[in-house]
Amino acid sequence: MQRRAFLTSAGAATVALGAGVRPAAAKAEHRWKMVTTWPKNFPGMGTGANKLAELIGQMSGGRIEVKVYGAGELVPAFEIFDAVSRGTAEMGHGAAYYWKGKSEAAQFFASVPFGLTAQEMNSWLYYGGGMALWEELYAGFNLVPAAAANTGVQMGGWFNKEINSVEDLKGLKMRIPGLGGEVLRRAGGTPVSLPGGEIFTSLQSGNIDATEWVGPYNDLAFGLYKAAKYYYYPGWHEPGTTLEAFINKEVFDDLPGDLQAIVLNACKVANQDVLAEYTARNPTALQTLLSEYGVELRKFPDDVLLALRKLSNEVVAEIAEKDAFSRKTYASYQKFLSSSKEWSAVSELAYLQARDQLTG
Repeated sequence: MQRRAFLTSAGAATVALGAGVRPAAAKAEHRWKMVTTWPKNFPGMGTGANKLAELIGQMSGGRIEVKVYGAGELVPAFEIFDAVSRGTAEMGHGAAYYWKGKSEAAQFFASVPFGLTAQEMNSWLYYGGGMALWEELYAGFNLVPAAAANTGVQMGGWFNKEINSVEDLKGLKMRIPGLGGEVLRRAGGTPVSLPGGEIFTSLQSGNIDATEWVGPYNDLAFGLYKAAKYYYYPGWHEPGTTLEAFINKEVFDDLPGDLQAIVLNACKVANQDVLAEYTARNPTALQTLLSEYGVELRKFPDDVLLALRKLSNEVVAEIAEKDAFSRKTYASYQKFLSSSKEWSAVSELAYLQARDQLTG
């Protein structure tokens, strides 16, 4: 596949605002529809899609105009992949683990249980070979992928019963996607795949016993505290979830080179911006859940986390053996994770431990 040049986020902004860019009032040369898996205007995810659409318009000087459709407005949430692939819409916004039915390897480009954090995920994609693999995979579906947001470490989820041992996971019907869902199944639970707009009513009605969504910022907006008592951490299943944008490949290839670079770099800017928003909003939202709504914050017991990690390692390794591309992707991911863990031990982890000890 032809390599495409990327700019840094700062560089992209400079190009967008610098001399030589057509004015925003320029007539749109390309009118795109962006379909998403998120509820319309939902904080972080839906608004992140909106911001990306606006950014593409601004950076292109109005040459590309993107209209955003929330889940179900144009196509159902889990049908956006096919819609963009066949050209019903020019662009999609979702998460790659939703498409495991297309390819097991797709899940590596969203989140892996006990895997890469947001910072590490971006590093693997941009500098560790991950992006080239992602492009290779999606090319087979007539799509061009891009990282367009990251939630950071998520929460473990909302439960209507306490989780004191691995036994408590048996028979548990939980909304949890991707590889995390397969781990829950291996632990004796029943994973359920639901779009965001159906989570609250399913939990409140008892159709599911538990759910993970994202973190305090999104969970507060969904009112999940009204439907479950216990809020568990950490989000072992999604340590740094990449959200994606993808463009119909024929549409993308027809763009001139400057607009291709603008679209891809707008995604890079949005990727960083959404992560910063989650990092800023989650602390306040968590305090609101605890102080105003009396949510009970619980940490998963260590023995539960150890059991889940063991099962996660087994599930991911088995997924990797299903086809040649999954093996190649798994090898790249694991190599990067191994080296990243060594560095994190003497940098981020060591610093955070020192900071906590010094501040008590």
